[in-house]
Amino acid sequence: MAIATKIPTKIPRTLVARYLSSASTLADQLPEAPSQPPAPTLDLSDTRQLFASVPTATLLRSLANLSTLAAGPIVDLGAAALRAAAAAPEGRLLPAAVLGVARATVHRHFCAGEGFEEAGRAVEAMWAEQGLRSILDYGMEDAEDSAACDRNLDGFLRTVEMASSLPPISASVCVKITALCPISLLERASDLLRWKQKDPTFQLPWSTHSFPILCDSSPLYLTPSVPDPLTETQELDLRLAQQRLSKICHRCAEAGIPLVIDAEYASLQPAVDYFTYSAAIQFNHGDQPMVYGTIQAYLRDSRERMVNAVEAAEREGIPLGIKLVRGAYLTRETNLALSLGVPSPIHGSIQETHQCFDNCAAFLLERVRRGSGAILLATHNVRSGQAAAAKAEELGIGKEDQKLQFAQLLGMADGLSLGLKNAGFQVSKYVPFGPVEQVIPYLLRRAEENRGLLSTSTVDRQLIRKELMRRLATVVVGRT
Repeated sequence: MAIATKIPTKIPRTLVARYLSSASTLADQLPEAPSQPPAPTLDLSDTRQLFASVPTATLLRSLANLSTLAAGPIVDLGAAALRAAAAAPEGRLLPAAVLGVARATVHRHFCAGEGFEEAGRAVEAMWAEQGLRSILDYGMEDAEDSAACDRNLDGFLRTVEMASSLPPISASVCVKITALCPISLLERASDLLRWKQKDPTFQLPWSTHSFPILCDSSPLYLTPSVPDPLTETQELDLRLAQQRLSKICHRCAEAGIPLVIDAEYASLQPAVDYFTYSAAIQFNHGDQPMVYGTIQAYLRDSRERMVNAVEAAEREGIPLGIKLVRGAYLTRETNLALSLGVPSPIHGSIQETHQCFDNCAAFLLERVRRGSGAILLATHNVRSGQAAAAKAEELGIGKEDQKLQFAQLLGMADGLSLGLKNAGFQVSKYVPFGPVEQVIPYLLRRAEENRGLLSTSTVDRQLIRKELMRRLATVVVGRT
């Protein structure tokens, strides 16, 4: 992709003005740079350098999409239309039209295409033009039965095969356990694991060795009474799900491709962690972990669970990879807690979540310095990115160290991604792909995250506006 530094004359100035009209300085959003000390480890103020590899047309399209998604009523209407389209019978004209609009807008912005070849080309382009890696996500989520799980397995194996054909270290693969094991079975297994935490004498004949999954601060109230044991058929289905994950792990190990296992909502997470830690024990050997689990810092019990798992892995000499995120199921968790009349498992304020994320990041960075495990810091928060970058530098962790990586979602926090990459860190974009109707749950979560005044895209929109204003001034005024 060619690098564009000027606004093409064919772009109407009215369009440019529309998205630049609300431009404001970054002073209220970004930390003030000190006047005397050395330059910060991560500095996003020079947008000319930050977006040097991004064409103007791409910046305009991103700004248009993110600005639209920040308009609450539009997002609400679009989300309702997507849900209706997903539930409608195939062949209906209106749902087809809704999916067509989604394909040209949110899908194009947040996804790398609908097929494997299209996604592969997007990954290669991002690596060649910007030096950004990709975490490939074949966008399948919830499976209802074993047949659906087997179909999803084939898709994940094709994703590993595609990743292995791309430039070395340019891609890793992400899977969701909900696509490999029926949701109802994950719920049953999670109930049993919660009860085991309440009553250590409780027997789980299907359970194999794992790191600690739950802790005293976990939402054990989600299982209020003794659950029935799994039936023979359910135990068989659970083993089949583990075999599916093991098959993916084997392929990744053969190809030297890291595997990231996504987190889910709290009612399912114990079973997801059980799968993750069992795979880590089996496949994480040597110095660099291959299997990464995910910790969601917006959960009240996240730090305690993370520390318990990391320390258990250290005692057994197993390198544990952790992807640290804030969390993506806020509405679902809140609504479930309200419906059950129980406390929410989520922190009481966004400030508490920020503090938990930063504390967890500092803990994991200390472990990386000691040579224990690896961390994938997935954040869109500029302050957290700056704090982690500064902490890594303070601890003497080399920017080329593969045990420390940053990540952001495709189509979000591009300024942070490029800033971290320009500073020398290893950076990946989380890259989902698949047909529009297949990735609707993912698109709905992105729409929710970008909605309204507290949108996670606020800083990115400001950075893009600032750079577009600079480029416009260069064209119109001749100023550099």
